Amino acid sequence: MKFNHALLALAISVSGTAFASEKDHDSKPVHGGVVTQAKDIDYELVASASKLQLHVRDHGKAVDVSGMTAKVTLLAGTEKQEVELKPAAAALEASGSFKVGAGTKVVAAVSKAGKSVASVRYTLK
Repeated sequence: MKFNHALLALAISVSGTAFASEKDHDSKPVHGGVVTQAKDIDYELVASASKLQLHVRDHGKAVDVSGMTAKVTLLAGTEKQEVELKPAAAALEASGSFKVGAGTKVVAAVSKAGKSVASVRYTLK
C-alpha cells in the first residue's frame, strides 16, 4: 500500500510540474518596457516623453497588430491624458508629448476589429 501512495504522489507532482510549465511562459520585456499579461498574451508598454508603443506577444512570438488599436489612459498625479495607439510596423504606437514619469499609472484598452480584446494596467518605474 505504501508503494501505491508513493507512485500517486510522484504522478501528482510530475503532472503538476508539467501543467505549470505549459501554462506559464516568459514575460520578460524584450523592448525595454514594462510587461503585463492578459489571457496568456504579453503586452509590453514602452513609454517615453515623445512616443508610446505597445508590443503584443503570444508565447514569445510577435502578434500581427494590423486591425488592432489601443486607447491608453495616462494618470500622472492629478493629470489625465488619453491617447489612441494605432498599428505602426510591429507595434501599436503614438507620437506626441506624454507625461510618463515614475509612478505614472497606465491603462490600455486593446481592441481588434472594434471588439475589446484586453484591458491591461501598468505602473511606470
